[in-house]
Amino acid sequence: MSHEKYIRQIALPLVGRSGQQKLGHSRVLVVGAGGLGNAVLPYLASAGIGSIGVIDGDRVSLSNLHRQVLFSESDIGELKAAVACEKIAKQFPEAMLTHYSEFLTGENALTLFAQYDIILDATDAIDIRYLINDACIVTGKSFVHASVYRFQFQVALFNANNSGTYRCLYPTAPKTTQSCEEAGVMPSTVAMAGLYEVNEVFKYLLDIGKSQINSLLLVDTLSNEQNNFSFERKNQDHITRVFFEKEYQRIEQLAFANREKDGYFLDVRELDEQPTIALENYVQIPLSALEKSLELVPTNNPIYLFCQSGKRSRTAYRILQGKGYTKLFCLTENAIEINEITFEIIE
Repeated sequence: MSHEKYIRQIALPLVGRSGQQKLGHSRVLVVGAGGLGNAVLPYLASAGIGSIGVIDGDRVSLSNLHRQVLFSESDIGELKAAVACEKIAKQFPEAMLTHYSEFLTGENALTLFAQYDIILDATDAIDIRYLINDACIVTGKSFVHASVYRFQFQVALFNANNSGTYRCLYPTAPKTTQSCEEAGVMPSTVAMAGLYEVNEVFKYLLDIGKSQINSLLLVDTLSNEQNNFSFERKNQDHITRVFFEKEYQRIEQLAFANREKDGYFLDVRELDEQPTIALENYVQIPLSALEKSLELVPTNNPIYLFCQSGKRSRTAYRILQGKGYTKLFCLTENAIEINEITFEIIE
């Protein structure tokens, strides 16, 4: 690696040439190529991180563009992970980038995490956050976490040197949460959260400064107030490979074309989301209202779940699975693709 490009950070006494070599030999996996992913990827590459992986099965949509600045309107419909890596590679051709255009699951997490030094959580799905946490415990990896809620964000470094984990703060997942789609978000808040995250990665890899270990940083961008909330590591011995495999058993996926005729389509998007879907045996129940509306979901028929990106349908799958439903499938197509398919059938 030529050091000339990084001479300004090499000039820092806490970095130097040896620190730059550490960065050059480091491997960072970014889970999510959305708002946070867009914020962290340019700085990971520009600092000379040796290998960067990006995993995300989502596709670019118009509503992403106001905070996911690597993308443009010409990218709509394309896979986020692939497009993000392509854009970063053009700006930083020396960066070694690997994209995985699939969602993180219990089937691929352990194998994937084992290949990297640290994991960066750039997701906005609560179920994936627990998956990341538990996979890091099983594989012995640390991960940097950030989440954004309206004008606030939080950042922490988990599972580092036997430190606290995400479950030490939040032992179990809440029944309902709001994503940025539902709660709203400013692009500047997402960008700031991402910059704090990537800074935690640098401190961890270089072993400098004070990291957010056993401490959750909460930043309010309206008041400019920052608060640190300390916590201690709790016993995590129950999170073993056996626990992991049971907790994250395979989610059955199915293509629309392979559905059974007696199946029901369950759309877990919000009621005002577009496009509208015209299907027989179709019911729309927002994810936030699902547990209170189970009487609308048949128990003996196959249930085909879908949403706009696949995130909420996977959460709904877990909820229904926990309620005893067995004939569950997440459709591989999203709402836009299903609408196009049904339009062709009608035509």
